[in-house]
Amino acid sequence: MTTAMVKQELAVASFSTVYDLEQVETALNDLNESASDALRATYERMLKTGNLRFCVKPNRMPSFDELGDALPNFTEPLGDVRKQVALCLETDDRLELMPILLLGPPGIGKTHFAKALAKLLGTAYHYVPMSSLTAGWILSGASSQWKNAKPGKVFEALVNGSYANPVIAVDEIDKAGSDAQYDPLGALYALLEHDTARAFVDEFAEVPIDAGNVIWIATANEAQAIPEPLLNRMNVYEIAPPDAAGARRIAQTIYDEIRTSHAWGQRFPDTLDDDALDVLAATPPRTMRRALLHAFGAARLDGRDVIAPSDIRADEGPRSAGRLDSEAAARGSPRPAASRHARTCRYTWVRQAVEPGRTIPFSPLDA
Repeated sequence: MTTAMVKQELAVASFSTVYDLEQVETALNDLNESASDALRATYERMLKTGNLRFCVKPNRMPSFDELGDALPNFTEPLGDVRKQVALCLETDDRLELMPILLLGPPGIGKTHFAKALAKLLGTAYHYVPMSSLTAGWILSGASSQWKNAKPGKVFEALVNGSYANPVIAVDEIDKAGSDAQYDPLGALYALLEHDTARAFVDEFAEVPIDAGNVIWIATANEAQAIPEPLLNRMNVYEIAPPDAAGARRIAQTIYDEIRTSHAWGQRFPDTLDDDALDVLAATPPRTMRRALLHAFGAARLDGRDVIAPSDIRADEGPRSAGRLDSEAAARGSPRPAASRHARTCRYTWVRQAVEPGRTIPFSPLDA
């Protein structure tokens, strides 16, 4: 079996001006003595790093077929991206992609697609999970007059990053919380329109930045909770779970990625055993990686260099509190107190994470 690896393509880079140095210098000089130290440091860093960022595009048609093999249920959005790449290959035109919305159930590879596409196009990738964030400033920044205020994710990606056209994945926008004061999706009305995005103003820095080249990929489970004006700004794709053959290709791809990225992986064969592949393909794409890492370890503990079907735990997903209760009831014993405490701690962390000024640790899970 030929595995489909997503290759990092060589990119052609030009420079793009993402902000005006004179405007930054004026803003810095206009600060009074009571101004935020963080804001002053931000302006000074902007002047020091300069205002030019790479704006990249592939130097040839990327290996869309290989990515299509790795993610067989994403053929429609991949086909449209391929068309836009074809338009700019033989000219000096920059790559322009309409914002993308991927609709589908959890765990079918939506955010993995966004990350893989960034790699294929040769640009940076930034991930913003909206389901755990309720403050409206997460994309657009918070006013420097607020205590512990800071810039938003768009400003950080463009000013602190190296690329003017990164992929920014806004995950689960249908689950973004809001209140009477803040709308987490409010900034997207301007950011998803090319003309207004070119003069986007972060509320912290209050200096226009050019976000018009950003490649936007949003994900959601359902469209009903997304405002119609936002839907009209995006190309919407309904992503179905992969069929049996597609699930096998995804499973083999993940197996190969794990195997080739670790020295210990060289012990194992290039392809997964057919019976083990069938078991793995029956699990959601999100849990395949976790199940495979467990299976590799189980095989080595048993002195084997081949993964057996029994090494793959089909229930490798996280165990919920309800599931722990069910398992405890089956054993005739109450759920351990530690589990109840863990659930309370998790709730406390979520409450704290959304308070302004706190650092919110996150990592992009394949979703």
